[in-house]
Amino acid sequence: MTNKRPLGLPSARLIVIAAVAGLIAGAVAVYVRSGGSGNGEVAGAAGSCEGTVELARTVDEFARGEVAAMAAATSPRPIDLSFKGPEGQDLKTGDFAGKTVLLNLWATWCGPCREEMPALNNLQREMGGKDFEVVAVNIDTGSDEKPRAFLAETGVDALGYYRDSTMGVFNTMKKEGLAFGLPVTLILDKNGCLVSAMNGPAAWDSPDAKALVAAAKKG
Repeated sequence: MTNKRPLGLPSARLIVIAAVAGLIAGAVAVYVRSGGSGNGEVAGAAGSCEGTVELARTVDEFARGEVAAMAAATSPRPIDLSFKGPEGQDLKTGDFAGKTVLLNLWATWCGPCREEMPALNNLQREMGGKDFEVVAVNIDTGSDEKPRAFLAETGVDALGYYRDSTMGVFNTMKKEGLAFGLPVTLILDKNGCLVSAMNGPAAWDSPDAKALVAAAKKG
């Protein structure tokens, strides 16, 4: 869990923005979960994340301004989520070991998600590299047509194309109290441990967001 707000929930302003998306995502998630998502559990061996506790506290000091809704994990733990990579290959969050990851879930029908995507693209272009990546996972059900068209139309060219058409990543995060709607964003350290989380959109290319990411990368 996170320590700034119950379940890492955002401010009232962000709740209003994301409320409709949350209701839609929740309804779809209930349907998908009944058929099984194929995703692993978020909770893991917390002992492997003991070193993340201090990092979470440090990063929390930078949760202000445009990213004030980011809430530190009080009990960091491994995050085990499955999705598809750019070539359709199976990936897990564990495959990004060695990198600090900003994991974002989005969908084309989520207005706030669409609005923040260019900022995520800018963040990846400016700060992405061997030690950091924005992993934006699309959870549209169905084919790739809509998400690929949206990314092309908005000039998103720095982000890798990650997908989970089963919505398994959302279902798992919702079950663990990390997601109530879309967009939802997690920061994972180089060992894949949860550092912090937030629900709702943010200006990810703002100085506030860059300072927070820079602090997370030091872990």
